[in-house]
Amino acid sequence: MRDSARRAALIGASFVLTALTQAASAAVVEIAVTGVVHARGHIHVDLCTEDTFLKDNCPYEGSAPATPGSTTVVISGVPPGEYAAQVFHDEHDEGKVRRTVLGIPTEGIGFSNNAPLHLHGPKFREAAFAVEHAIEHITLRLRKIL
Repeated sequence: MRDSARRAALIGASFVLTALTQAASAAVVEIAVTGVVHARGHIHVDLCTEDTFLKDNCPYEGSAPATPGSTTVVISGVPPGEYAAQVFHDEHDEGKVRRTVLGIPTEGIGFSNNAPLHLHGPKFREAAFAVEHAIEHITLRLRKIL
């Protein structure tokens, strides 16, 4: 085997090994959302880093049909790290939180650790949790502001 072919094969094997290692360390996060009032629409969950928390560009998301009482949303492929979950009941399947003219959500919302709602939402530290295991389970409660 020529040196250039051997080098290319080693580089290819290195990429495959790196991809397999990353896939093996990625976790499944199961989010049990309680306080679901009715079966209309979906429960939508975003897993956010500190930089993306309370924004629309969180790196991981998932949804499940709303089930009265409790709905579990499963998000896979989450690398180890610190995240905060932001959740809303997308009652009309619009892909966004409905709000009043004052910007107050009209649908149920929630955050990991049941972080307290401040004027502009919770702080990341109040909602943050660690993803350290192959499967992480968290539970949070939906709340209606109005």
